Amino acid sequence: MALRLTGTTLKPSSPALGTELAVTAATLAAHADTTLRRGDIDGYAGLFQQADTLVDAHRRFEASLALIDAGIRATRQASEGLATRIFVAVGAAALSMLESEPSEPLVLNLAGVACYELWSLDAAHVLFKAARRLDPNLPDVERNLAEVARRRQAGRRMRPLHAAVPGLASRARVVAKRARSATGLTLGLCMIVRDEEQMLPRCLAAAAPAVDEIVIVDTGSTDATIEIARSFGARVIEQPWTGSFSEPRNVSFEAATSDWLLYLDADEILTPEDAPRLRALTGRTWREAFYLVETSYLGEIGDGAAVVNNALRMFRNRPEYRFKDRLHEQIAHTLPTYIPGRVEQTGVHIQHYGYLGSVREAKEKSQRNVELLRQQAAESAPTPFLHFNLGSEYAAAGDHASSLTELQSARSLLVTEGNLQNCEYAPALLSRLVMALRMCGRLADAESTAAEGLAMFSDLTDLVLAQARIAQALGEEEQAVSLYQRCTEMGDAPSKYGAMVGGGTFLPRLALAELYLERGDAGSARAALEWCVTNHPEFLAVAAPYATAMLRDGVDPRQVLQELERLDSLPAMVRVTVAAALRQAGATTAAAEQYRLALAASAGNARIRTDLAELLLACGEWDEAVQVAGQVPSDDPHGGLAVRLELCGLIGRAPGDAVTAALLRARDAGLSAAELSVFESWDAITAGADVPPGLSVAGAPLLGVILEMLLRGRDVERFEALLPVLEGSGLDPRERRELLAEMYLGQGLLARAAQEWMAASQPQPDSRSLIGLAQVAERHGMAEDAANFATGALELDPDCTAARHLLGRISQTRSPVLAA
Repeated sequence: MALRLTGTTLKPSSPALGTELAVTAATLAAHADTTLRRGDIDGYAGLFQQADTLVDAHRRFEASLALIDAGIRATRQASEGLATRIFVAVGAAALSMLESEPSEPLVLNLAGVACYELWSLDAAHVLFKAARRLDPNLPDVERNLAEVARRRQAGRRMRPLHAAVPGLASRARVVAKRARSATGLTLGLCMIVRDEEQMLPRCLAAAAPAVDEIVIVDTGSTDATIEIARSFGARVIEQPWTGSFSEPRNVSFEAATSDWLLYLDADEILTPEDAPRLRALTGRTWREAFYLVETSYLGEIGDGAAVVNNALRMFRNRPEYRFKDRLHEQIAHTLPTYIPGRVEQTGVHIQHYGYLGSVREAKEKSQRNVELLRQQAAESAPTPFLHFNLGSEYAAAGDHASSLTELQSARSLLVTEGNLQNCEYAPALLSRLVMALRMCGRLADAESTAAEGLAMFSDLTDLVLAQARIAQALGEEEQAVSLYQRCTEMGDAPSKYGAMVGGGTFLPRLALAELYLERGDAGSARAALEWCVTNHPEFLAVAAPYATAMLRDGVDPRQVLQELERLDSLPAMVRVTVAAALRQAGATTAAAEQYRLALAASAGNARIRTDLAELLLACGEWDEAVQVAGQVPSDDPHGGLAVRLELCGLIGRAPGDAVTAALLRARDAGLSAAELSVFESWDAITAGADVPPGLSVAGAPLLGVILEMLLRGRDVERFEALLPVLEGSGLDPRERRELLAEMYLGQGLLARAAQEWMAASQPQPDSRSLIGLAQVAERHGMAEDAANFATGALELDPDCTAARHLLGRISQTRSPVLAA
């Protein structure tokens, strides 16, 4: 036999489960082994009648499959004559099951195996085709069809091996024709909600085309949630919140009348193009439940933080399928997962937005979830799953120490049970445990735990990514690069692990790009990020580093912006990060345009306003800066910065009443007395008054920022007018000189910088003044003078790192003659 055609994937429920029905299924299989060894075919057939007496339909099906499996196994050791009789019994039993319910791909395949072994090839062919028609992914069915074709081509013809074969073939043709996906079955959407007016419309709009009814249990909404639900035709049941998510879910199931049930939360959205595929699942009546692929976004949209997992969300509407537990409620324990093929993994996708930082903060989810889990822990014995959920909630809230404690408890309990490797959530547990250890600074423990996890789950890319981050934290850059590259070779881990999205694609490439940028290798960084933009334009966190890499690689700012438009629509805060990268590279015009686009998309965002106003001031765009900053309310958290920027644009340029109004807003915004005195003194001298005496030293930092901003904006007149305020301040004269020298140096005013450093070095030079003069000389191209000043700085201060770096630069650029 060229291909494996016999056997099932069934493992009869173990008696260790402790239920009478499970023992009965296993016992029947054991009886079958004994009976068939004796060659008692009648006794074997009688066991199927015993299986039929089991009340529970799933246990009955399980027992029948176990008996068929026992029969097929027995043929391997039987004589040819006995094997023929066993296959007749197997075929008859399988066909009897199909006559009761023909749409069972697994049984169709087994019946086809029996017919094949009895050389009833036409019957085997139609049975295998029927099995494939129902379930194209059924294991072995394609190979079985190929094996039938091979036997046919061999041309061997022979009489039926047994008198019962023609009758079996006739029955096979009848059930094969009846084996069709069901039609006309209904699907109901069940939800529980509370104050979900923001999220619910999008959720229902995506799901409504795929369902026949919507049942929503509202647990106390005070907004428009109920009205929105009814606008989509939902039946709304209002019920007080009891502190348990399972209770209202079960209420929604009790009220639903559809053949199949789908449950979603308001922050989950069915991928619209998957609606027809979801609908088609209702015809697969040999299934009891379906897993959907759920992507849960973390952090904020576009930053790349997300995990993907298989979520059990759709199942037959049966009264025994109900939830338990207050939070992270479970239903899988009620399903017949012990029967092969009863639960299917689909490619239908849902997007989950409930773990986004903004959503969690708005709903205080973490605190609520921890309280519910703690209450659940007080009501029952601790379980690994409970500790796992607590650890996950603490991690989401940023409490890594508490997360570590809970995740370690979950792992310890699973180890005690001997169930760590077999536990469904073990991969996610180990990944989160490694992260908690790393965040708590326990790098060695994080590395050993990651290695332990990879020994069990070798394709869990998340753990390799964690190892790379650990190596990078330890300063082992080459090892980190090697591990990041290994991640890209592995690709994202399977969704069954609850793995990170991008763990084997864009996340390691971003990390590599950041390492390359630190090394000054902009070309390699650009190549890594180019791959991300091309293959994952939805990964918006790449925008700012990609802009930086291109700018450092010599790309024109306008071309940089054109390249970034290849990414999906950039939200306001992503444009802000791009603007910051452009600004740092000196592309101020392009940066300002990005800030304006961000502001147009988020007009009320005070942070964007202050960022733009600050850049405009630096560019000397005083009027626009005042207009932008002036729209930030004084009581906003950014109000103090905004009014400082506004005053910088107004004083000396605007009418006195405008400045007076801005000073009043500055008091309302909570500026300190020292800061207010800086602006009041500046305003006074622009009005012709004398410089007010005794400006507080506490106001000097703000005064320095204003002077540098005026100098950068080339507003020489106002800069010169404000200098007397600095001279009249309580700042030490030596510090005033150095402050001005650094400003002049930063703006390329080398002569003025040198003048201030010379003045600062009187009466006795120190290392700071000498390194300042060395920097001026270096900028002038006077390498030997720069080296002499730097050497003098080192003589006064051997720990002067600035001097060492400057000497290092000079040694690399000096001519051979000078070097000699």
